[in-house]
Amino acid sequence: MNDKTLRDLRQPSAASPRGEPPKISFPCDYPIKVVGDADEEFVAMVCQTVTRHDPAFDPKGIQVVDSRNGRFQSVRLTMRATSETQLQALFTELKASGLVHMVV
Repeated sequence: MNDKTLRDLRQPSAASPRGEPPKISFPCDYPIKVVGDADEEFVAMVCQTVTRHDPAFDPKGIQVVDSRNGRFQSVRLTMRATSETQLQALFTELKASGLVHMVV
């Protein structure tokens, strides 16, 4: 990769001159990564929470990755997003669980 292909992600892109985040066209398949403490309940809690917000969610497609030292886990999944309100409610519920450190 050369210097011309790199860009500062803190700066707005040319496609978004006012610095606004890109608009999402709903409904869509929406990838999510949830990071939390490695715990037996963590993956189950994430799946149950996502299912409440997307009843058609299939937990068979999740990927669970342990951190190098085993202290944290990340759960990667794709859900069917129908609105920004749905996504915000999901993020809020995940963060309020006390088991989640970050939702990306």
